[in-house]
Amino acid sequence: MLFKADNINPKEYSPLALAYIGDTVYDLFIRTKVLEKGNRHVTVMHKEAVGFVKAHSQSVSAYAIEGHLTEDEQRILKWGRNAKSNTTPKNADVTEYRMATGFETLIGYLYLSNDIQRLEFLLEKAYEAILQTSN
Repeated sequence: MLFKADNINPKEYSPLALAYIGDTVYDLFIRTKVLEKGNRHVTVMHKEAVGFVKAHSQSVSAYAIEGHLTEDEQRILKWGRNAKSNTTPKNADVTEYRMATGFETLIGYLYLSNDIQRLEFLLEKAYEAILQTSN
């Protein structure tokens, strides 16, 4: 990962704050994956990336990685999933949206914990799951 989160204890943040940073970390991961496929028109790359970062895909990712999670990671995902958000999903049902928030919370937690190796492992598993469901 490009940036290191020094002096930040993720346990001191709300699940929605963790989801806030997790969303960005995941977006950067996906955009990098899309860019690795070669130089293409930005609109094409953007449309491809959106397919991976929308709530439905993040929900698929969350379910796909569940079997790989430690007990602590499962607790964090559920903590984010159950967080009360003041926003309503635009293009997803509430269940997908909440699971996506749980996924983002876990990603944010791992990033801020500097557990980059674990983060990358789970992101790769999530990416593979979305590729399989889109085929």
